[in-house]
Amino acid sequence: QVQLVESGGGLVQPGGSLRLSCAASGITVSIYAMDWYRQAPGKQRELVARITSSGNTYYADSVRGRFTISRDNAKNTVYLQMNNLKPEDTAVYYCNKVPSGTWGQGTQVTVSS
Repeated sequence: QVQLVESGGGLVQPGGSLRLSCAASGITVSIYAMDWYRQAPGKQRELVARITSSGNTYYADSVRGRFTISRDNAKNTVYLQMNNLKPEDTAVYYCNKVPSGTWGQGTQVTVSS
């Protein structure tokens, strides 16, 4: 059964950085495109970043240049490096495969001074 466990969120000041991890079991992340989504209170879930099985990456306009998605095949883990964080990045962050399966608990990112 597919399980994706997000971690690494927390409280950070504007301009700070966090690295989120998505530990996968039941799938091999190297052969799937993998996504990071986020959902802020009262808003729809938003696609933030995608990495394909060939290593191509895509980013939402709002995070391009600040966020980097990557993959460690040996650890079967997907990462989201978030730099220069802004208050509008505050959300619960989720990872998922493409096409999306069951959603996990996510990890809370709060950017506030």
